[in-house]
Amino acid sequence: MSDETMPIEDYLAQGGVLTSPDNVPARYRGELLRLMASFVDSELAGSAGFADTINDAPGILERISAARIVLEKTDHAGQVLKIMESFGADGRRYAVHHPWAARLSRDADIGAARQDGDMRLSVFHYPLEGWVDAVVMNVLMGKAGIIQLRELSHVSYQPLAEVFRRILPRETRHLELGIAGLERIAANPAERDAALASIAYWHPRVAASFGLSGSARYGTLLRFGLRHTPNETLLAEWQADVEAQLSALKLI
Repeated sequence: MSDETMPIEDYLAQGGVLTSPDNVPARYRGELLRLMASFVDSELAGSAGFADTINDAPGILERISAARIVLEKTDHAGQVLKIMESFGADGRRYAVHHPWAARLSRDADIGAARQDGDMRLSVFHYPLEGWVDAVVMNVLMGKAGIIQLRELSHVSYQPLAEVFRRILPRETRHLELGIAGLERIAANPAERDAALASIAYWHPRVAASFGLSGSARYGTLLRFGLRHTPNETLLAEWQADVEAQLSALKLI
């Protein structure tokens, strides 16, 4: 690590923020771009996958909710991609450089691994199977996303932190729409078994999106002010939140 970088690391470790690509050290830049790419790819893949379920929605209100989620997730990807462009990314090319709707087989098992330069969270490589499955995934991943966004709202790159803080209320609304849908499903005996099967399927795959416990990279991200809470702590918060939600709906 160069002498120039060390004082900046110390500054970041003490809660300092950066505001421009011009004063970002090389390693920080790499980690920041990786973080942004993971978010953008996940939002693009998530919205593309959910778009396929709009026609499975059981009513007009559900179709409107699904379409809104697809639109706004795509917009969130665009907001973060604009920051990536300030670091030299080609936004137009980036938005089409992966087939975002592509999925692996339902029984694939990739853990938390990335796939061929596609930085989406691994959970977005698995296919949805119908409306009930999509609602369950939206609730479980929505709760994970809110926890992760709260963490990311404090990243040390100020322009990005501001975008995440703007995005958080809309992602919270997506979760609320999902919970409302799951409440209707839980009250329908004909759909209850399908919901339970989907919960069993998605729960471990969403859990994997929090990354490894004791991650070696976490220490680097902590020093850079790009993370503040360990993976295992965020995962435990999610597990408790999901258990409380599913218990309230009598789905566990």
